[in-house]
Amino acid sequence: MRIVVVDDNAMNITVVQEMLKRAGYWDVRAASSGMELFAMLGLEESGAEPAEGIPTPDVDLILLDMMMPRIDGIAACQAIQASERLRDIPVIMVTAIGDSKKLAEALDAGAIDYVTKPINRIELLARIRVALRLKQEKDWHRERDRRIREELQLAKEVQSAALPPKLEEGGIVIDAIYQPSEELSGDLYAWNRIDEHRYGIAIIDAMGHGISSSLVCMFIASVLRDAMVTKVEPVLVMEELNRRALQLQFADQLIQYYFTALYMVVDLRKGTVEYVNAGHPPGLLVRAGEDGAAEPLSGGGMAVGLFEGVSFEKQVVEVRPGDQLLLFTDGLLELVTGPEEGRLDMLMERMAGELRASGSLHELLLAEEGPRPDDCCLVQIGIR
Repeated sequence: MRIVVVDDNAMNITVVQEMLKRAGYWDVRAASSGMELFAMLGLEESGAEPAEGIPTPDVDLILLDMMMPRIDGIAACQAIQASERLRDIPVIMVTAIGDSKKLAEALDAGAIDYVTKPINRIELLARIRVALRLKQEKDWHRERDRRIREELQLAKEVQSAALPPKLEEGGIVIDAIYQPSEELSGDLYAWNRIDEHRYGIAIIDAMGHGISSSLVCMFIASVLRDAMVTKVEPVLVMEELNRRALQLQFADQLIQYYFTALYMVVDLRKGTVEYVNAGHPPGLLVRAGEDGAAEPLSGGGMAVGLFEGVSFEKQVVEVRPGDQLLLFTDGLLELVTGPEEGRLDMLMERMAGELRASGSLHELLLAEEGPRPDDCCLVQIGIR
């Protein structure tokens, strides 16, 4: 344990150092002023952080005299607390002042405790033990948080890698915009070429967002990849997703994860789109041409993963070259303001207008800055 004793009186430093060494604290350093402490901690003379980042000093505790010339203990403590890399170092204020207002000011400045002069050895060592335990706990939590952040970043990269790349073939173009509200997302999209002229396309929104919903999404993704190849038909694919979702077991029986989904099969030879909507926002079909009509994909049913034996209804719509299909999650509703019951219509109108004007919705979504309250996902399908 490395302890720094700060006092402008050399005798006081010697007395405290001797107390600490006899108690087994051998790594004790001394600073005779606030300026010397700042130099030891890598702070500028003003107490500000230097322009270039420097590592956190190996200091576990600071015993800081309150009354010192130029930079007193309170000012030094405030500078330590203002530093992101230093604020976790516990500070015990050492003072001969019995003024409760000054002591309160020191605690408000960031000191975790104080001892009064003349120093009682037993009291000092007890307060040091408490402060060092606190420092160890903070260090443990900081290290755990660092590992969690690294694991979340890895999970984010894995989740992104599981998403399909843009598909551009002779008769169809499929692309997506994907913006999680947190490191991990509860939204998912997938597409797969079934045969020479058919493509399976899905968009899914799991309950909630964050770690739990992302894990559910990864499970769904694995089931979906298999179902799109083996089941193909929209109703059969949705029934398989529902069956597998109900197999998820949770320790808390009051929690049941479910998800909304829209799965479609685009048949370029027949010029049809067969789809099933399971509680998901309706897709949008924008007809070719500047004045092409925008038609919501009607139909809807029960969300996936709630009940056994749910029946799903297939819908069919015809498509022609130049038509565009838009599938999206409800996070996009935050792009529009107004009464909640009218937001969906307003969003569809806005997307259709942007699509006719520029042919892409990237600018529309990327123009929205700042954190989002929900995950956003948009799949754009162009029929050539």
